[in-house]
Amino acid sequence: MNKKVAVILSGCGVYDGAEIHESVITLLRLDQRGAEVQCFAPDVQQLHVVDHYSGDEMDETRNVLVEAARIARGKIKNVRDLHVDDFDALIMPGGFGVAKNLSDFVVSGANCTVQVDVLNATQAFVKAGKPVGLMCIAPALAAKIFGSGVVCTIGNDHDTATALTQMGAIHHECEVSDIIEDHARKLVTTPAYMLAQSISEAASGINKLVDRVLELTHA
Repeated sequence: MNKKVAVILSGCGVYDGAEIHESVITLLRLDQRGAEVQCFAPDVQQLHVVDHYSGDEMDETRNVLVEAARIARGKIKNVRDLHVDDFDALIMPGGFGVAKNLSDFVVSGANCTVQVDVLNATQAFVKAGKPVGLMCIAPALAAKIFGSGVVCTIGNDHDTATALTQMGAIHHECEVSDIIEDHARKLVTTPAYMLAQSISEAASGINKLVDRVLELTHA
């Protein structure tokens, strides 16, 4: 029986939404492994909009769910409608949207809060004992989702790792091609574009994360 995996996106575009390469690699690997996938995103406004050509902030507003639908080819649902009983696992790609739209980590750091619908959805998987995969900057939310003592990685960025530690997470440094697993909590993390210098480097760790998350659904 094919495993069913929920993927939470944070918009579309590395600087103000979901990291597109990470998202597509995740969806591709899940499809290659025969998983059934449903994408989700919160129906909220982005913190801001960034021109990905110039890097400048733009004077406009965009909706996280509407933008994330670009990556999902329209097949996406409001994260409020994510019911844990319908899925075997959850994966969250990175991108600054995680720190700007799914939370206020980019503004508040260790004092951040997670968007309420995203927090409810992710904590439901924790309570159900189902595996979760977080990549790139997404592990910055691990302590808020899992609680103090959770083991995770964002690679080796000192300032970000310090913030994670202040929140109660236990940070392990990790190469781009590897994963860190919190065995007790069934959490798998990988640095992806926190370290990757190419799409193939990002894929090396993301593929391992997806494979391990799927393996944990059998545990």
